[in-house]
Amino acid sequence: MGVANDERQQLCDLFDRLGPDAPTLCEGWSARELAIHLVKREHRPDALGGRLLKALADRDERVHSELAQLPWGELVDRVRSGPPKWNPLGIGAVDEAVNSAEYYVHHEDVRRAQADWQPRPEDPERAEALWKALSRTAKYFYGRSPVGVVLRSEDGHEVSARNGPRTVRIIGPSGELLLHAFGRKPALVRFEGNEADVVAVEDLRRSV
Repeated sequence: MGVANDERQQLCDLFDRLGPDAPTLCEGWSARELAIHLVKREHRPDALGGRLLKALADRDERVHSELAQLPWGELVDRVRSGPPKWNPLGIGAVDEAVNSAEYYVHHEDVRRAQADWQPRPEDPERAEALWKALSRTAKYFYGRSPVGVVLRSEDGHEVSARNGPRTVRIIGPSGELLLHAFGRKPALVRFEGNEADVVAVEDLRRSV
């Protein structure tokens, strides 16, 4: 079914196991808040503009309240069902292109917020999909960096995320590089470059 759907289903299995009050790496969000975000994103995109447009704030709050009152199992089932057919994300290729990174990061948001988490074994299909997603968005994530940034996967692939007079290389598995780009900690990456430049890049991603 693809990486996006695999990550979606595994995240929902984790939701079922941990319950709605489980912590996540998303600041201020429990598992329930994360699930609400995912349902709004795929089933109620009309409510997503509330944070940006005052005119939509009331709708956003109303939809959020309605979803928050759903039984946990029903909310998780809505996430598990994926995007409806009318949503472009419901097209398999679009879902894979857009949601592989989204669901991988949010799956790890829940996994890594638990005290006993461990890195998952590498999966070639997942690694390839996440590298493609990272390659498309690297300049967006690191565009404000005061120094150059190059991302390098463990198998030697590289993408330039920012040109600069000095360069920091961030090295690791594609999933870990993606988590770093999203500002998540812990991201299991290592760095090559001037120490002060590395600190500057780290500070940039912490501010996400």
